Order: sequence, then structure tokens, then C-alpha cells
Amino acid sequence: MIGQVRSFNRAVTQRAGALNDAFLSRGRPLGQARLLWEIGPAGSDVRLLRSRLDLDSGYLSRLLRSLESDGLVAVEPSQADGRVRTARLTARGLAERAELDRRSDEVATSILQPLSARQRTRLVTAMAEVERLLVASTVQVTVCDPRHPDARACLRAYFSELSHRFDGGFDPARSISADDGELTPPAGLLLVATLHGDPVGCGALKFHGKRPAELKRMWVAESARGVGVGRRILDELEAHAKEHGVRAIHLETNGSLTEAISLYRSAGYKEVAPFSSEPYAHHWFEKRIKT
Repeated sequence: MIGQVRSFNRAVTQRAGALNDAFLSRGRPLGQARLLWEIGPAGSDVRLLRSRLDLDSGYLSRLLRSLESDGLVAVEPSQADGRVRTARLTARGLAERAELDRRSDEVATSILQPLSARQRTRLVTAMAEVERLLVASTVQVTVCDPRHPDARACLRAYFSELSHRFDGGFDPARSISADDGELTPPAGLLLVATLHGDPVGCGALKFHGKRPAELKRMWVAESARGVGVGRRILDELEAHAKEHGVRAIHLETNGSLTEAISLYRSAGYKEVAPFSSEPYAHHWFEKRIKT
């Protein structure tokens, strides 16, 4: 499998022209060209560029200096926060980006043109699937203090979504508790999934000694759905449960959360009789954890 991944990488970099020092015959390497595209017409905070492109800060600084010296980019303090640097394209930079876009379209056309209509459909479908899986491989899932800003952002988004999707809204005070103390080891734990440094999902466990653990606060941002983030969080939670000697996991969920219900069933959770008085629950599930 490793050999196939490396073979794919070689084919893509060659066909896309990434091996040439002058990418798309514009006299600049691929890194600079990609950075121009990523900055975009609206500009971008430098720290966000570093996160989105997974670049070392020193290397990103060198790329920006090169683009500045060519008169394509200006880097200046953000108007909102003087401690943050913002990169924006100059008029020359906007023109260069437009030309790179035009030539990139030409390269894409040259890849598709020799193929039959059926082959083109197969190729773009396969590319979309590869892109989804590459995004999934970039997601990081780690234990997070529920008081951390990333955790807070996830929980706010989770509560907001439930309020919109539940008939009559959602009031956390009426629901079974999962407060900070209950989601902090050893009482429990909270996992947060991040993509390029941004929080995109969460899930939690409450431990109860030899009794089943409770699965709580499962949420994935809409922008990250469809790439397996929810299943990844669920798998990680089950692994942590096993490490803590948990023999079973309980969860309850609302009937409107059809995606979550499908995920739980596909992961081996069995619907059981109600075991809690959760006012927002329509379904109760259990999964035995193999030791």
C-alpha cells in the first residue's frame, strides 16, 4: 500500500508540473504559486496560511519575502489586531494569480482532453474520492481540556445545531449533564478533532467505574462531514474506553439526528430499552466493548 501511495504521488507531481522549477512556465516554483492562490483576492492572516498549508513558519516567511520582493504581495499588520500579520495581493499579484488560474485550467484540460467521456467521469470521480480521503488523513484527534477554546468552539456549535434541529429547541440545562468536571480525567474525557488547526468535531465519555460509560457531545462540523471524521472520533472514544476497562458504552440520541443514528448502527451499537430519563432522547443504544 505504501508503494502504491508513492507511485501515485510521483504520477501526480509529474503530470501536474510540480517537478519544474518554473511552475506553469511563470518563473516561480510551485510553493510560491500555491501561496498566491491561497492568499486570494481578499487576503489572509499569515497564521491562517501557515495552518491551512501545513507549512513551517520559517519556510512560509521565505516564500512571502520572495513574493514581496517581486511586488506581488504586501505583508502588514492586521487592522483588527496589530499583533497579527496579514498578507494581501498587490495589483500585480492579482494579475499573476489570474494568469496562474488560466494556465492551471489549461493543464487540467490537457489531462481530460485525451480521455473518453467515460474515462473523464471515472477520473474526476476518483479524484474527488482521493481528495476526501486525503482530507480525512489530515484530521487530528486528541484529548482536549473541555475549557480549551477549541473545545468551547465545538460545544457552542454542537448546542447551536441541536437548537436548530430539535423540535422546540435544545436547553443544555434540561439535558443529562456533561459539564467540564465530568469530561476531565479521571471522571471522563473530551476528544477534539482538528483540520489544519481548526476544530471540526468532538466527542466525549463519562466514566462510571464498572458500569457502562456514557458517550456524549458527538458532533462534526458540516464542512468536515462525509470524510469519516465522526467514525474516527467514535473509534478513538472506544479505544479510550477499552484502556479504562470499560465493558460497555451507552448513548442516547434524538430521532432528528439521522446521520448520528446511522453512524452508531454501522459501528455496532444495538438499540436497547430506555436506560435514562434524557428528555431529548428517542433512541437508546449500547455497545459491548471487547477486552
